[in-house]
Amino acid sequence: MLVVVKDDERGMSLEAAEIVADRLRKNPRLVLGLATGGTPLGLYRELIRLHREEGLDFSRVTTFNLDEYLGLPPDHDQSYHYFMRKNLFDHLNIPPKAIHIPDGTTTDPERTCAEYEAAIEKAGGIDLQVLGIGANGHIAFNEPGSSLGSRTRVKTLTEKTARDNSRFFSAGEKPPAYALTMGVGTIMDARELLLLAAGPGKARAIRAAVEGPVTAQCPASIVQMHRRTIIVIDGAAAAGLEGSYPDTWRSSMLRGSCGTQM
Repeated sequence: MLVVVKDDERGMSLEAAEIVADRLRKNPRLVLGLATGGTPLGLYRELIRLHREEGLDFSRVTTFNLDEYLGLPPDHDQSYHYFMRKNLFDHLNIPPKAIHIPDGTTTDPERTCAEYEAAIEKAGGIDLQVLGIGANGHIAFNEPGSSLGSRTRVKTLTEKTARDNSRFFSAGEKPPAYALTMGVGTIMDARELLLLAAGPGKARAIRAAVEGPVTAQCPASIVQMHRRTIIVIDGAAAAGLEGSYPDTWRSSMLRGSCGTQM
C-alpha cells in the first residue's frame, strides 16, 4: 500500500489523474472502476482536460460505476447516471455501450446485481478502481458492519447517510432508502485500487483506514490487504496520520512496485 500526501485537494486531483492517465496509456483497453461524490470531481475535470488538450484517448475504455440509488431513473438529477454523464461521460469519447452503472429502475434487484457481477467478469475484471471514503470509513455504499467479502447487492442506507443525502433532493422529495452497490469483495477483486480523500472531515476515516486494524467497522481498512493500493490524500485528510509518507507515486509505482508496505 502506497500513501501519497499532497498539499491540497487540487494536488490530490492532479496526482490521481496522472495515475489514471498512466494506466490508460499503458493499457488502452483499460477497465476502469469509477466513483461519484465530490471527491473525484477534480480528477474528472483533469481527465477531461487531458482528453481535450493532450489527446488522451478513452475510445477503448470500459467503465463500471460503484453504485446507484434504487428507484431513481437515469435522468433524475440526483441519480449517479446523471452525475457521471454531466461530470465525465459527456466530455470523453467512451462508447456508450462500454459504460456500466447499476440499473436503479430494476424490478428484480437480485438479478440485476448478479448480472452486474457477470458483466465485470466478462470484461476481464476491473484494472483500476477509483474510490472515495466516507467520514465513517465506508466505501461505495458499504457502511460500517458490511461483510468484507460481500458482492454487488442491495443495501439499506443508514439513517445518517439518508439524512446527509436529503440536502441534495428537492424540498418534500424523499431521498432513496436503498442502493445497489458493489460489495467490498467485488472492489477487492480489482487489480489496483486508487482511494482519494480531501479535507479535515476525512482525517479520522483515513487514519482508521491506513493505520488502524482491518475491520468491518471501517470497511475502507480492507484496502490494506490489497496487493496494489494507492491512497492519494491532501494534507488536511492526512492530519491524523502518524507515519511519514511521500508526495508522489512515481518513485515507487512507476517501476511496477507496490510501494511502501504498511
